[in-house]
Amino acid sequence: MKRILGIDPGSVITGYGLVDSDGTRDFHIANGSLRVRGDDMPQKLGFILSEVTELIEQWQPAEVAIESVFVSKNPMSALKLGQARGAAICAAVQCGLPVYEYAPKAIKQAAVGYGGADKDQMQEMIRLLLSLEKLPKPDAADGLAVAICHAHTGGAANYLRSASGGRRKSKRWTSVP
Repeated sequence: MKRILGIDPGSVITGYGLVDSDGTRDFHIANGSLRVRGDDMPQKLGFILSEVTELIEQWQPAEVAIESVFVSKNPMSALKLGQARGAAICAAVQCGLPVYEYAPKAIKQAAVGYGGADKDQMQEMIRLLLSLEKLPKPDAADGLAVAICHAHTGGAANYLRSASGGRRKSKRWTSVP
């Protein structure tokens, strides 16, 4: 079993989900939403860094998966999302964990079977996949979906990487000694 922390980054709400997975079966550990606090962007980024570090210390995941930046009509929204992602990635790397990123469509495809799934579909499918009693909040469901996506595609990516002589097939960050 591998414990995976999935992160749906945001400058207002950052969703997260933790699952234990053997690559075939997934077991819900925890999920939630971090309502980002701070008066300005540096304080918000510090909050994300601190809270994700705390999640990692509390739950001890082996790997972290995060949603990649998508093209936005509003450049400022995309910039803020990228900064929030950076803070979460830095927390994982500081803790010595490998970080994998997945496109939003790939996450929806892995969780729902359809890359254009809406929030309601995501919440319901995550509830069903993890046998949850109630629907997780939208951002928490997205965090769980990121973890599930990694659980079911990350292993294949790792296999492909080792089978291809070590050439990377997915984006991954690790700490540098």
